[in-house]
Amino acid sequence: MNVAIIGASGYTGLELIKILINHPKFDITYIANSSGEETLEELHPCLKDVLNVKVQKADAKEVSKVADLAFLALPHKTSMAFAKELLELGVKVVDLSADYRLELETYEKHYCPHEDKEHINEAVYGLPEYYKKELKEAKLVANPGCYPTASLLALLPFVDFIEEKTPIFIDAKSGVSGAGKKLSETSHFVHLNENIHAYNPFKHRHMPEIQEKVKLVKSKEFQINFVPHLLPITRGMLVSVYATLKDEIDVEKVLEESYKNSKFVRIRKTPVDIKSTAGTNFCDIFVARNGKALFVNSSIDNLLRGASSQAVVNANLMCGFEEDEGIPKIAYVP
Repeated sequence: MNVAIIGASGYTGLELIKILINHPKFDITYIANSSGEETLEELHPCLKDVLNVKVQKADAKEVSKVADLAFLALPHKTSMAFAKELLELGVKVVDLSADYRLELETYEKHYCPHEDKEHINEAVYGLPEYYKKELKEAKLVANPGCYPTASLLALLPFVDFIEEKTPIFIDAKSGVSGAGKKLSETSHFVHLNENIHAYNPFKHRHMPEIQEKVKLVKSKEFQINFVPHLLPITRGMLVSVYATLKDEIDVEKVLEESYKNSKFVRIRKTPVDIKSTAGTNFCDIFVARNGKALFVNSSIDNLLRGASSQAVVNANLMCGFEEDEGIPKIAYVP
């Protein structure tokens, strides 16, 4: 099946290319960014003698001539304009931006006015462990954010057992690649090296995404208190969830039962680490309790399970392939 990558300049675009080059069922027939006028080798020197093609200036009509499905690795607001046109041209879309992840009211409260209200309700949230059936019928997939992916996979198995009207706290830490390619004061080497800091506590845009999906998947509302941190590492994400249980249940059994049929969730007997999931689509999860106090610990690769490899899993499901076709499973260790 022929696929396009629109938004090839960033880290997630690069990761998509790296996965799809070796995919047994997908062929890359179109690569684009906002400007064009350069080769892929010039855009990403690491791909010299791997895939030498011209990067196009993104054009939805041209995509529809050569591709059946498009991955959009674009910023929010920019993405919805492309998605709308591609869908009307009959091209399936996996959108890595936030443009279709949220219900309309929530999106417009935290982002901007939505320009594709026609399709926002058609989008399927791309968390395969909870939306696999819907993904198999989808034409538009909203790929989850990296923080929500790691947080929801850790939290959702326990929502039914958490004391209602008690707050849930999520402490999340990400590698600096999650901030994207643009240089900022807080991602500058001098600031970040040998340092760690929280940012946007209780105000991060991924907090309403987590809260909304808990409500939609489990029909329960909780106060989600989300605090992200930036780590002085390139890639990886570590999430710690803290909550209060109704009863002293067997939390390991709950976790095992929740993911017994999941190809990309690994249950760990000890607290998880970032290195073991870096370079893979796996989410590693550990759980423990102290009486009714619950601790759930998860790790993912923020660029892969938190973006690009999860996007390809979703595309696999959309196109009737096995979900693990072409998906990276070997960690970057040591």
